[in-house]
Amino acid sequence: MKVLVTGASGLLGRTTARLLMARGDDVTVMQRRSAGLDCREVLGDVADPGAVDRAVRGQDAVLHLAAKVDVVGPRNEFEHANIRGTATLVSAARAASVERFVQVSSPSVAHTGRPLCGAGAEPADPVGARGHYSRTKAAAELLALAADAPGFAVLAVRPHLVWGPGDTQLVARLVSRARSGRLPVIGRGTALIDTTYVDDAAAALVAAVDACGPAAHGEALVVSGGDPRPVAEILGRVCRAAGVAPPRRHVPVPLALAAGRAVDLAWAATRRTDTPPLTHFLAEQLTTAHWFDQRRTRELLGWTPEVGLDAGFDALAAWYSRTETSEASS
Repeated sequence: MKVLVTGASGLLGRTTARLLMARGDDVTVMQRRSAGLDCREVLGDVADPGAVDRAVRGQDAVLHLAAKVDVVGPRNEFEHANIRGTATLVSAARAASVERFVQVSSPSVAHTGRPLCGAGAEPADPVGARGHYSRTKAAAELLALAADAPGFAVLAVRPHLVWGPGDTQLVARLVSRARSGRLPVIGRGTALIDTTYVDDAAAALVAAVDACGPAAHGEALVVSGGDPRPVAEILGRVCRAAGVAPPRRHVPVPLALAAGRAVDLAWAATRRTDTPPLTHFLAEQLTTAHWFDQRRTRELLGWTPEVGLDAGFDALAAWYSRTETSEASS
């Protein structure tokens, strides 16, 4: 199968592209900077019609991961990458007679602040979702699903909190803050949260490409490891894998939420683009349960996690050990 993967410079996109290549698919990747993969590569902005047309030409399937992922930044930047980019890619894929389109979304598109306990893929909410990223990803998901039609099957897949070795988003930021003593536990740290090891998430996306068609289209599916753990346990195990002390300090929930709001206002007023120490969204995420019913996902995709959290944490610890050894010898 000829498959275009957008956003292959990120951890999940790169892992998924490698998995497709390993099984023999003819893979093209598209992103703004080189992903360093041994396959056809188109460099460009996913909202650029010319670059997108070159990328989709001759493809059987599109796996769309490219997005602006951040907790800060002007809304127009999120709209450009997440909404306009998706619209450009959908239009080009339909014009090029691509038959399968997998939109990689996020469970945050349906998170409006209340706990999600055993939830399915609830409707994306561009108004109620929290923050520019979630709202624009919600709009992009709805846009992609609206294009679902005979001959152009669309599936939206929402991987939840993907992590693993080499992760520069979730893992690296947690470890950096722990090393500097700036990683507290908010509240008691007992909220149950699903996460997904990167190899399992990539396998789910490959399964989505295969399943996307007459029997599986026009809906959203949440992907997770299906093994929710307390927030404090997740933070502690990430830190221990990296060889740093887990957080001991606890911050009351009301104080964290108020501090997050204050930080949001300060960053918006000064137009800062660096990552803030806390946001209201982050404080809410770390104190609100969100874990998901995986039955529909596994039924349609024929997929189950093979690595899981415990083996994933072992792999993360081994990666940090190798990294430290390599740095020490260089």
